[in-house]
Parts: sequence; structure tokens; C-alpha cells
Amino acid sequence: MLDLFAHAEKELEGWEQEFEDYIARFDYVFWRSEPRAQAAKYVRGLLSPLEQKNSCQLAEAMGDETPDATQRLIYHAQWAADEAMKVLRQFIVERFGDGEGIGIIDETGFLRDGTRSVGVQRQYSGTAGKVENCQIGTFLCYATRQGNVFLDRRLFLPEEWCADEARRGAGGVPKEVVFQTKPQQAAAMLEAAWEAGVRMPWVTADEVYGNAPALRKCISEHQRHYVLAVSSNAPVWRERPAVEEPHAKRGSTELTKPRLAEGASPPERADVVVAGWREQQWHRLTIAEGEKGPRTYDWARARVIEDAGGLPGEEVWLLARRSITDPSDIAYYLSNAPLDTPLQRLAEIAGNRWVVEECIKEAKGQAGLDHYEARRWNSWHRHITLSLMAHTLLVALRQRAAENTDGPVPFWKT
Repeated sequence: MLDLFAHAEKELEGWEQEFEDYIARFDYVFWRSEPRAQAAKYVRGLLSPLEQKNSCQLAEAMGDETPDATQRLIYHAQWAADEAMKVLRQFIVERFGDGEGIGIIDETGFLRDGTRSVGVQRQYSGTAGKVENCQIGTFLCYATRQGNVFLDRRLFLPEEWCADEARRGAGGVPKEVVFQTKPQQAAAMLEAAWEAGVRMPWVTADEVYGNAPALRKCISEHQRHYVLAVSSNAPVWRERPAVEEPHAKRGSTELTKPRLAEGASPPERADVVVAGWREQQWHRLTIAEGEKGPRTYDWARARVIEDAGGLPGEEVWLLARRSITDPSDIAYYLSNAPLDTPLQRLAEIAGNRWVVEECIKEAKGQAGLDHYEARRWNSWHRHITLSLMAHTLLVALRQRAAENTDGPVPFWKT
């Protein structure tokens, strides 16, 4: 038998103490010694050069005669994946904490056959670029100068699943789990990270999240700043419209909630507002080096009033990014950043969204994020958590190797 696990052990030589110290942080999460030891082996296996990292192949790589111990770890052993995530966040605070850290929210699809895996149904998957039979995971990534890691994860449970008691029971969905939109999941992950002391003053994400006024409000109420992509038809006002407050009377009707005053201008589409900007408002900026060279676009901005559920909300920046080669290709953003924030900084925050895509790709390719057979609620969260633990260690060792170029050759470079 080709002992791939032994091969990974050899590649980890020189980093053994760091691995042991890292894994020891999670000891209290595992109530018994057997799952504690198996979890350590599982993380090692996820970091091994195996092409597929399902339970059978991991068991073989780890030297187990059968996959029973690995399956018990994922399905039946007593340990709490959410507690493990808390430990992981604390490690990230210590190792990667950055006063200018950026939280990046995104989801990814896990293609699956059949209908039994928890949360699976035909839904749009960015991974496939179309509607497929899949599970969707929502993730919070943390971009820092020390490295890019994951802070949290949520399995997206469609409304159909939440309302189907039989499927909930078969999938092991806890009774307290209720339907949450992806923006609601994002807000919960952000709040958990801030409560854990993660220094993360900036948040960015794509239109799925930027189009949600409640998420924008949540970030503002926590006194953080966002640069969130929005759809081209996102409603905004150039000037704050008049609002009639509750208990005012309109004719013989007493108002019970605020509404736009009679004659107030309706909001306009973001693309209509941007189309009226003068050419002098646009500035050509290079925000980062990409795989194909510098990432350079034309950027412009102006102050507008956001639409918060049909009523005027905060005064924010409307930011636009225009392709140099195709001026009709324009992306739109809203940001609650302060007035004195440079345009270059807003562009850099918006441009960091690609980091989460790279992290997901790396976690799938090198830490087995999508190499699972989990069908139940707890088994999905357990595998994903162990994979994020492996990915974070990978990034930490990469950081250490960069600091100490005379150290051993990291196993991810072999």
C-alpha cells in the first residue's frame, strides 16, 4: 500500500511542534481522547497530497484498517464544530489580527447527486456557473497583510428544506435552525467575528449581499465600514427626499409608519445616476497586481442617499468601476466610508473581493473543503470546520516560512 500519510508526515518534518501546538488548542472541544486523536489525524490527512480526501482514502492514508473511526468523528462522536470555530477564530485573532483587516463574504456550491444530503436542491451555483443540484455554503473570509483565512461558515438551508419536517429530521437539522437568507447568515458571521475580537473595520461582498439594506445597516450599527457591490438597478436618491413621520395625517388618514412625502421624488437606478457623471469624475487607478498584470480600472464616486426598504437611509458613497477596454462594463458599489476616505482606498477595498474566491479555491484544492460524503447537518459542519482548521494551519505555516527563509521547505511547495 502506498503510504501517502507517511509521505505527508515526512513533508511536515520541522513543523511538527507547530502542528502539535496548533492542534492542542482544540483539545477541550473533543470530549474523549479517541475523537481528539482522530481529529488530529484527519487534519493531517486533509493536508496530505491525496487527490481525493473522502473517508475511505483518508483512512488508508492515516493507516486505519477501515474508515469507521473517521466516519464516527464526522457523524457520531461527541464534539462541537461551532466550539472549534471559536477556537479557530481566537487563533486567527492572535496570528493574523490586522487593524486594517477586511471581511469578505461569499458563497460556494458543492455539487451533489440525489436529494438526501441536507440542504441539497437545484439552485444556482457560482462554482458551476449555472443552476445545479448542490449544497451552498456561505463563508466569511479575512484578508490581512499576514495572510488570508476563513473566520466562519454556514450551510445555506433553502426555505423548502426549513418547512419540510420529514427532510429536516432525516438531515439532522436542529429544531432551533430557522430559515436565514444569505445576507442574514453573513450578518450573523460578522457579529460573531466582531464579538470574538477580530479587528475587521472593512467589509466587502458581491451584489447578493450589497443589495440587502439590513446587512448594510448591521455593519453601520457596529461602526464598521462597507464597500458592497450592488446591482445596476439599485435605488438611490441624489438628494434626501422629504418623509412624513408616524402620527402625521394625510387627509383623514393617520400614518402609522414613515412614508415618502407627497410629491417627493422616487429613487433612481444606480446606473442612471452614474451615466450622468462628467468624464472628469473618473480616475484611472491601479489597485493591485493580478495574475495577468496590474488590475487597472477607471473609478468614480459621488454622495447619494441609500434606499432602506423604500425610505431614505444613510448618506453614502455610490462608487463605480469602469473597464478600460469596454466602457459599457461598469460595476456599482455602495459604501458608508467617511467623507475623507480617498477614492484609492475605496477601490482597494472593493478590489479585495477576489481574495475569498482564491481562498475557496485553495481550501478545495489543498485542504479537501469539498471532498466529503456528509449528508447530515452536523457532519457537513464538522468536515467543513476541520477543513478550515487545515487551511488556516497551511496559511500560518506559509507565513512562518516567509518570515524564516532558512527553514524547512513547506509541504505545499513540493
